[in-house]
Amino acid sequence: MSTTPSAQYRLTIRVKIQDAPGTLGVLTAAIGDAGGMVGAVDLVEVDGGQSLRDIVVDASGKEHWERIIAAIEGLSEVEVIDATDRTFLLHAGGKIEQRNKHPLKTRDDLSMVYTPGVARVCLAIADDGDKAFQYTIKRNTVAVVSDGTAVLGLGHIGPAAAMPVMEGKCCLFKEFAEVDAFPICLDTTDTDEIVRAVELIAPAFGGINLEDISAPRCFEIEERLKESLDIPVFHDDQHGTAVVVMAALLNAVKLTGRRLQDLNVMIIGLGAAGIAVTKILLTAGVHQIIGADSRGALHVRREDYLDGSMNLLKRWFAAATNPECRDGAPADVIDGADLLIGLSGARALPASALSRMNGDAMVFAMANPNPEVNPEEAAPYVRIMATGRSDYPNQINNVLCFPGIFRGALDVRATAITEDMKMAAAQAIAAIVEERELREDYIIPSVFNRDVAPAVAAAVADQARAGGTALAGQEIGFAHGDTMTGSSSGDPY
Repeated sequence: MSTTPSAQYRLTIRVKIQDAPGTLGVLTAAIGDAGGMVGAVDLVEVDGGQSLRDIVVDASGKEHWERIIAAIEGLSEVEVIDATDRTFLLHAGGKIEQRNKHPLKTRDDLSMVYTPGVARVCLAIADDGDKAFQYTIKRNTVAVVSDGTAVLGLGHIGPAAAMPVMEGKCCLFKEFAEVDAFPICLDTTDTDEIVRAVELIAPAFGGINLEDISAPRCFEIEERLKESLDIPVFHDDQHGTAVVVMAALLNAVKLTGRRLQDLNVMIIGLGAAGIAVTKILLTAGVHQIIGADSRGALHVRREDYLDGSMNLLKRWFAAATNPECRDGAPADVIDGADLLIGLSGARALPASALSRMNGDAMVFAMANPNPEVNPEEAAPYVRIMATGRSDYPNQINNVLCFPGIFRGALDVRATAITEDMKMAAAQAIAAIVEERELREDYIIPSVFNRDVAPAVAAAVADQARAGGTALAGQEIGFAHGDTMTGSSSGDPY
């Protein structure tokens, strides 16, 4: 748990205090002495020499809350009325809702939105299925699908507990790319059932974003859905991570004067993200890669490779990498690496091991909330440090990728998201940081940079058209115009 006050542990504490000079100062000082960070003080009401106030306080955890409240309760002139967890309050009732685009105020409105006028639109779609993209939400809606087996750093918590994360993903789709997304959490971990469930709901959606499904099932689920559906299917844990890592790397090699094809790369963690990152590195021309899982470095002479117990994806990895069959824990095989990519867990190797990397070392330690190596401890050994956290420079975060990728794919009705489209997305993200701006602490744009999603969308749409996966020439785009490819003058029937 973090020891620094954070917005995720933000409380609103309602207090009744004596309305006398200096009392409020004593209260805020007590909170500060207890390590809390006061964000706002709002006056609710004044009554009979007392005032009711809401104090917004950031803490570092639940135990810290208790210390802060105890410090307030220790003041004779202050009474704690209530304390509200702001994070839980934000989630109350869910974080997304459906809204109507058109008013329903008259009988005429109703006759067009619903019966009898809607029947004409239904028949138009029945005659030509493509018109579903023109006259329904399909054109701009993505299903965020999970079974709750690999949620964030929480693991297998089930579909109901996964819903807040999936809702959050939908918030990001809407906020950054004007894509309407809806969470679909399935109460099954059976691969066949998941594939069939997604196939059955696909007619309502323009794209499928798979999320937080454990490896190795996630690979098979994605591949089968890509084969059976004619809309984009994208497992963000794999490909979103790979795209943003590649974007950061494109700028890191510029800054350090390297070429991708000359890099020696060490990857710790070979789940969904580790395999996908490896594939995009190989596609980009990186040849020298060593990967390690919980049993150490992978190679074709390792016991579980030879006895056949290693799973198929790791067997592929072992055959495609580490030709010298270097063996051992990550700290044993890091010698001579230019880049360390961490996709595993906290403290995966000691910071001192980084001293054996090549000069101008690059470290992308992306485990959350605690990276594979602490940035402060890594500082003496590396030139470029990136993490998955927002409180350090160079945050490698998937939100830089998936909203724009789906925006671009939906805009041109792409039937798939190809490797070339992913690389185009990575290049677009990297290009947001101009060469004159590149610094060790700025190789990747902020997740709040509003130029990112439109740039990614445009690059993905262009590549979809060039690669032949685009079915529409006219884009919806961020303006959300009501005209789609085909008739632009309303119902032609």
